[in-house]
Amino acid sequence: MNRRSFLQMSALAGGGFALGLYEMPWAQAQRRGVPRNLKPASFIRIAGDGTVTIMAKSPEIGQGVKNTLPMMIAEELDVEWKAVRVEQADLDEASYGGQSAGGSTSTPNNWQPLRRVGAAGRQMLVAAAASNWGVDAAECTTQAGRVLHAASGKSAGYGELAVKAATLPVPPLDQVKLKDPKDYRIIGKSQPGVDTHAIVMGKPLFGIDMSLPGMLSAVIAKNPVFGAKVKSANVEEIKKLPGVRHVLVIDGTLELGSFIDGEPGMEPGVAIVADTWWQAQSARKSLKVDWDLGPGAAQSTEGFKTKAAELLKGTPANTVRSYGDVDGALKGAAKVVEAVYEYPLIAHGTLEPMGSTAVYKDGKLEMWVTSQAPPGGRALVAKAMGIPESDITVHMCRIGGGFGRRLMNDYMVEVAWLAKQVSVPVKLLWAREDDISHDAYRPGGTHGLKAGLDAQGKLVAWSQHLITYGDGKRIVSGGGIGGDEFPSGYTPNYGLFMTAMPLILRCGPLRAPGGNAYAWVGQSFLDELAVAAGRDPLEFQLEILSNTPVTASGQEPRAKGPGDLNPERLAGVLKLVAEKSGWVTRKKGTPGHGFGIAAYFCHQGYFAEVAEVSVDKDNKVTVNHVWAAGDVGSQIINPQAAESMGYGGVVDGLSQMAQEITLDGGVVQQTNFHQHPLIRMRQTPPIEVYWRKTDYSPTGLGEPTLPPILPAVGNAIFAATGKRVRTLPLARSGFSWA
Repeated sequence: MNRRSFLQMSALAGGGFALGLYEMPWAQAQRRGVPRNLKPASFIRIAGDGTVTIMAKSPEIGQGVKNTLPMMIAEELDVEWKAVRVEQADLDEASYGGQSAGGSTSTPNNWQPLRRVGAAGRQMLVAAAASNWGVDAAECTTQAGRVLHAASGKSAGYGELAVKAATLPVPPLDQVKLKDPKDYRIIGKSQPGVDTHAIVMGKPLFGIDMSLPGMLSAVIAKNPVFGAKVKSANVEEIKKLPGVRHVLVIDGTLELGSFIDGEPGMEPGVAIVADTWWQAQSARKSLKVDWDLGPGAAQSTEGFKTKAAELLKGTPANTVRSYGDVDGALKGAAKVVEAVYEYPLIAHGTLEPMGSTAVYKDGKLEMWVTSQAPPGGRALVAKAMGIPESDITVHMCRIGGGFGRRLMNDYMVEVAWLAKQVSVPVKLLWAREDDISHDAYRPGGTHGLKAGLDAQGKLVAWSQHLITYGDGKRIVSGGGIGGDEFPSGYTPNYGLFMTAMPLILRCGPLRAPGGNAYAWVGQSFLDELAVAAGRDPLEFQLEILSNTPVTASGQEPRAKGPGDLNPERLAGVLKLVAEKSGWVTRKKGTPGHGFGIAAYFCHQGYFAEVAEVSVDKDNKVTVNHVWAAGDVGSQIINPQAAESMGYGGVVDGLSQMAQEITLDGGVVQQTNFHQHPLIRMRQTPPIEVYWRKTDYSPTGLGEPTLPPILPAVGNAIFAATGKRVRTLPLARSGFSWA
């Protein structure tokens, strides 16, 4: 036995199997769908009794990857799902490849690699059986965790073969044979969440549940204005309160300017560390801080609205994309439609507030984190603490919601700093008020739109000017807009422009970044145009999608990749949702009752939705029913979870229509869910989700389910009332949820 085989076997002292992955050059790995620089690692363990343990490599934030990624491995390994045990992996990208969760990337990034991991394991087990029996491996098959040799009638369970298989070489992942999809027994079948029972029973899984011997709990009283610094505080008085062990003034590492990076550093504040979180939070109520508010105190929402209105009247600072002759086409149009759409800053509102646990000892740091991007968090902590990343061990806890907020790792830096100061394990948990008032907000924006229609009611020109936040050509995190924003490339004359206003506040991506706002703007305005043309909104949009796409030069068809809009796929989900909702035969609007339709492409996924709403005499809106149709490729890996993601996107989008973050004197005015509401169960409509399977690799569902619901509801409100929702939240347009 060579050294490598010995290490593989000794990884399971009681006997078993560990699948090692080999290293492949990056360029070759990209071409063949294998992760970058994978080194020997244990994705799969098989015990002697046949129990299979599969490591879940990525953070679980409620999107279901703790099921779907192991399901990919288990399918190709060819085991019974009921025999599988799933364990959460620690941060170890050298072994597991990328370990972040965001942008609906987990499925497309892992679809090929993890199935190949499973197939390689199956091939090694077959080779072990063939060697034992003295037969050709090609004569062997597998089924439900057993290797079979039909000619001799021999069979063996994976548990019997595990030790032998561990001594065999690992086959090149790009050469293993994958199953024909018609033979899938796990993929495409609904599987309950691997943590569901533990969650229902209240077992500790989440970061908020973390407990260590001798652990202290911490809260941080944060600055009222972003960037404000502590001038003085009654630290000695707070130290005397029950349970309080430490009171620490945090100077912070922020560098304020007209442009704030997505990871700007640690905010100033006062940390209170106590025996329990309740004691720390109670002591905070007696804390008195004199703050140097700094330049952020000059900011206000009303000031930004006034500035945006002024900028809309001027020349845009930046051209995102322009082709054709927009001005000439507008002058020659039979009808020109103009509108201004506005939406606010909003918070992520995760149910589990920010926080993590850490212990610092002998120059090394061990952390239990709730990050969507633990590799970035570890790098940020290493930089702030002045220690190498190799001295930081990161354990990933289940996360009670992320929505993009946990791509920012400021709270990881905070708990690491605290752990070094107090020299014992410490758990940091933000108060809900801090979570709302110190978020990395979805940027607000104002869009000035103008479009031209010809005499036949066809779209001939589109001009759009976005006013958002940033500095020159730099735009705050989560606030950029791409030149391919629909109907870019599908109308003969097009211009998309952008101007940025300085903002002293942290912003960041929110679920369906960009699309959660731009879909509402674009799809609402397209509905306006259809009405102005006297045409059905579905027929109007399908006509636009039938146009030959153009590049920035205005001539050549665009080459299609997974990040490019495929008009046939977007048209396909529109037609499917129209069929399921009975759109063609319905009367779209009567007084107080209406239907709206919208569609959007983002993060490689296509979704269309129809909303049915009622509006009473007080302008209170009830969403009666929602139909949704999605296209995320050839496979729905876990149908039950996918349907839940469809529901969740609709519910989340409805919540966003009632939310806003406003500033007065630089202070965020919202502090909890009563001011930044989530839609209630009684307000949630029946939702039907349908799938259109197409011949493309499967993609994710976290983002694309959300954007269409906002314009679908807005368009339905117009159909019911004749009033356009051009400003969010709904209250700013005179409506509210019933």
